[in-house]
Amino acid sequence: MLKVINGGVETVVEDWPGRIGYLDNGMAASGAFDNVALGFSNLLVGNPVNEAGIEIAGGYFEAAFDTAAVISVTGTDMKPTLNGQSIPLWESVAVKKGDVLKFGHFGEFGFRSYIGVAGGIDVPVYLGSKSTCVFGSYGGYQGRKLQAGDVLKFGKPSVALKSFRPRKVKKESIPKYEREWRLRAIPGTNAYPDYVTKEGMDYLFEHVHKIQHSSNRSAYRLEAAKINLFARKDGGIAGSHPSNVLDHAYAIPGALNICGDTPILLIADGPTLGGYLCALSVIYADLWKIGQGTPARDFIKFEHCTPEAAVEARKKQRALLTEKSLA
Repeated sequence: MLKVINGGVETVVEDWPGRIGYLDNGMAASGAFDNVALGFSNLLVGNPVNEAGIEIAGGYFEAAFDTAAVISVTGTDMKPTLNGQSIPLWESVAVKKGDVLKFGHFGEFGFRSYIGVAGGIDVPVYLGSKSTCVFGSYGGYQGRKLQAGDVLKFGKPSVALKSFRPRKVKKESIPKYEREWRLRAIPGTNAYPDYVTKEGMDYLFEHVHKIQHSSNRSAYRLEAAKINLFARKDGGIAGSHPSNVLDHAYAIPGALNICGDTPILLIADGPTLGGYLCALSVIYADLWKIGQGTPARDFIKFEHCTPEAAVEARKKQRALLTEKSLA
């Protein structure tokens, strides 16, 4: 078991791909913001890549182990320590009963860290997932972020802890973290020529967008557009602003919603439908990068992608998250 001493900025239990099949009921998938970091954290401790782990956003999480375990820490470097001593990222680490794991704040690159535990996090499965939906207050650990005094139980490890062989992610397989995150995206569903001008689409793909401080697990807000994006004078029967459309489903996670003049990436706990246009969608293989973007510091640059290239990128990512990437 793990007893939380300090919940930090925002620490939640998440699996991948989250709660699938309920968008038509208004329930977002939630799930890990960075499925690559979560996947590696699980592989390192002998879990399936989609098992639930602990997602730490911002930092300052601290907890004590009430039992021996094998863990791993991936994602941004929050300078994690075990009993005051530094521990490596992207490697499995054995811990003993009474050990205290502590994190600083987010690193020079990236914003979220992940803790994988051999056996996974033992919380109730709700509608097919252990993921926390913060904005819906369901799933995960009591439907909320962790706080001091919470106790997390672990599942049964795939092998006995005494037989566990140390592992680490090969250097060439560790994702590259940056300040300018390049996201491959496919135009649509509401794009050129009916909703957005050619100049507007060029702006979305060519401009470097700063992530706003108001971003969260529901939406990553980007700075307001500096030009008029729209091909229409208004939204017609949908509303007075040209960003308005009649309510329709949002292709989350990864849809770029345009609300007024503000581009907003809808992700994780985001709304499943609404009345604003969506100019493009980030491909599956690049979704992990969004969660590592640091609000008020990092930037996003969209790159045009075809559906065929998106499929190949997804296959490549699936092949990456296997035992072949471990040493």
